[in-house]
Amino acid sequence: MSLVINNNMMAMNTARNLSNSYNSLSTSVQRLSTGLRINSAADDAAGLAIRESMRSDIAALDQGVRNAQDGISMIQTAEGALGVIDEKLIRMKELAEQSATGTYTNEQRMIIHSEFSAMAAEIDRIANATDFNGVKLLNGNVSIAGTSGSWTSGNTWTSTEGLYSNSSGWQEVTGTEGTSGDITGGMKIHFGSGNNRSEDYYFVRIGDVRTTSLFSSTNPSVSSSTADASSVIAVSTQGAAQLALEQINTAIVRKDNIRASLGSVQNRLENTITNLSIQAENLQAAESRISDVDVATEMTEFTRNQILTQAAVGMLAQANSLPRMALSLIG
Repeated sequence: MSLVINNNMMAMNTARNLSNSYNSLSTSVQRLSTGLRINSAADDAAGLAIRESMRSDIAALDQGVRNAQDGISMIQTAEGALGVIDEKLIRMKELAEQSATGTYTNEQRMIIHSEFSAMAAEIDRIANATDFNGVKLLNGNVSIAGTSGSWTSGNTWTSTEGLYSNSSGWQEVTGTEGTSGDITGGMKIHFGSGNNRSEDYYFVRIGDVRTTSLFSSTNPSVSSSTADASSVIAVSTQGAAQLALEQINTAIVRKDNIRASLGSVQNRLENTITNLSIQAENLQAAESRISDVDVATEMTEFTRNQILTQAAVGMLAQANSLPRMALSLIG
């Protein structure tokens, strides 16, 4: 190589190497400071796209767990109120048993009936007042859309809504989307990261436990199935009290069916939470393998780039001084 002054090729080559080493050192510092291998699309465009998709799914699954937990809280609220209604029905049966015996007069039975009616009114109050986050739970609002539903011969709650059978054969009420976009026909619990009917959500339905529902069609002398409890069930006479015992048994079975249904749904939600948590954990592990930096490996690269940068800086200083040798020839 010729000894020239205008173009110092050794300095230019050393400066280029210094720039490369310094850029690599800067990348290592960024990765070590953030803990991420991918800090921009330039680091790994495909990896960045996969990571962001996983992050969105993880966030949705975590919220899905909270949604399912809210569903469990709703069910526990309803189930607690049903427990109180159970106490009222037991007391009503006790009063009906008392009134059915022949050792009381009708005047005394009217006294018993006053408490009996108060228990029925309290059932209605609880059914109409029990809510979760403003949603009424026991008055038929979380059962179906448009009507109050009905009881089968086996005292299970049914509706005019269609049933959806998933791949496992489990049948659920099918919700209907209204003009405002709201879903009616049951409480929709959405927990998945998508909108697939068989994977990401299902509906919870709670039967109507007002006395007009619990005692509907239990008195053959009352033609209307939606009549008030006061016109359907009574203990003011011995004959009415004897019939009331059968009516209350039916109401208790209906109430127990609702509680059993809620218990099965709560167990299902708890299993859903377990599955979602495992799924989110595995996605987080996969995202970590793609996105997170291996500190040991990156620290090795950092040390290497740091030494190369320091060596390049020293050599650049030497290369910049080499053209001065030409002065000894000129002088």
